Amino acid sequence: EWPRDSKVSRRPNIIPPRCSTFTQSEIDLDHPFIHPSSSSPGREQILTSSDLRFFLLAMRATLHQHSLKCIPFLNQTPSTVGYATSCNAALFTDFTCEDTEEDSYQLPRELFLSRTLVKLNLRSEHCVDWWWPGGIWSDSLALGVLKSLSIDSDLIFCGEVEEFIPSFTALEELRMGSMEWRESDVTVSSATLRTMSLHGTGCEEFVNPTSVSFDTPNLRVLSYYDLVAEDYPLVNMKKLCDATINLILTDKQVKRLREPNNEFWEEEEDEVEDEGNVLVNFLMNGIQNVQKLSFTADTLEVLSQCCDTMPVFNNLKFLGITSEEGRGWQAMPALLKNCPRLETIILEGLLHYVTDKCGDACPCISREGKGRSLRACPVNRLEIQGFRATMKEMTMIKHFLDYFPGLKRLDVVIEDNEPTQLRNPELSKCVKEMFSLYSRLYPSCSVELMVSSFLQKKWRAQGHI
Repeated sequence: EWPRDSKVSRRPNIIPPRCSTFTQSEIDLDHPFIHPSSSSPGREQILTSSDLRFFLLAMRATLHQHSLKCIPFLNQTPSTVGYATSCNAALFTDFTCEDTEEDSYQLPRELFLSRTLVKLNLRSEHCVDWWWPGGIWSDSLALGVLKSLSIDSDLIFCGEVEEFIPSFTALEELRMGSMEWRESDVTVSSATLRTMSLHGTGCEEFVNPTSVSFDTPNLRVLSYYDLVAEDYPLVNMKKLCDATINLILTDKQVKRLREPNNEFWEEEEDEVEDEGNVLVNFLMNGIQNVQKLSFTADTLEVLSQCCDTMPVFNNLKFLGITSEEGRGWQAMPALLKNCPRLETIILEGLLHYVTDKCGDACPCISREGKGRSLRACPVNRLEIQGFRATMKEMTMIKHFLDYFPGLKRLDVVIEDNEPTQLRNPELSKCVKEMFSLYSRLYPSCSVELMVSSFLQKKWRAQGHI
């Protein structure tokens, strides 16, 4: 019951019904300044900043720990969240702030000085600037117990990453996207990180970094998206178990990688220096202990530079590959040969750019020693996603059935997004008959043509099934 002599007693309607007992462990203020109007049922009215202060004061006396989720609105000032963090400094363990306004939202100084905050999530459609006016870096050792930090924005400003990440002495989980490197030579260093997701955009104006190093000896899970660097001189990730790598290339860089000795590139050397020289073998050596590994089409193209020095992935059991028609499979043979304990492959798309270096991993070019790298691969389950029922895809599926010796299960998932030729009833019938034939010709392997529930509902609504 509200104390009669308190200012809060004159504003009982500001407390959301689900929080009126003050026993909630989480305060979700998705719309912190909107609540039903008592004078006009069915309508909503805007709360003031002082209303929220009364609410938080009342909560402070009864909650032992809580999380706060806040979406700033036009009438909200930075002091509101600042007050929330300061008056409840002993209580906050989890703070989420989402900025949906056109103007940038300035986070309060008190947030960065919290000594109880364990989890911090910042979302903005525009920009997250870690540095509040007046500078926070001078207040070192702040956020000393922070274990999880997630910053999601179109642009992130956090100073030099060499200083920013190590400043969180207890940090175990980090997610940052999208960020740009301030320097061309970068080192990501942390002795405490277990999970890290970095989605970068290279240096200023989308320039490729010169070198990127990782000194994260206790990292277990990595998701790394960035413009490809020229070199990865240090990769200390001996405990890494799960990695997703996307090294982004432009079409021009792809051409330089495929034709490094072309005279045309030599003429442009002054204009585009060293774009064709990528030393990625150190990165591969640094992640070779992983059990689960996923590459994008761009990354697979980059790996063509280290086919002869590809490390052996002795612990790898799961391999995911995304394919695109403009990117090649030159590295696929070497990759399959160097995974002696591989159990599962998921291919998101089969169509790729055909070169004479695709080797025997695909039947695109007739050659001697066909299927040699597939025979050396012990995989027992293969899943193909994004199937469009082209003849080229059907030929590749038969190639896999012919040459993967231990294959026990092959799942082919039809592409959810159009176009797909399976809407044609005659072609659809022909494809189904081919898969039935595969099941008879390869009795040791379960071959399934699969449709997602989403696509099944869509086709049923359109009268295709």
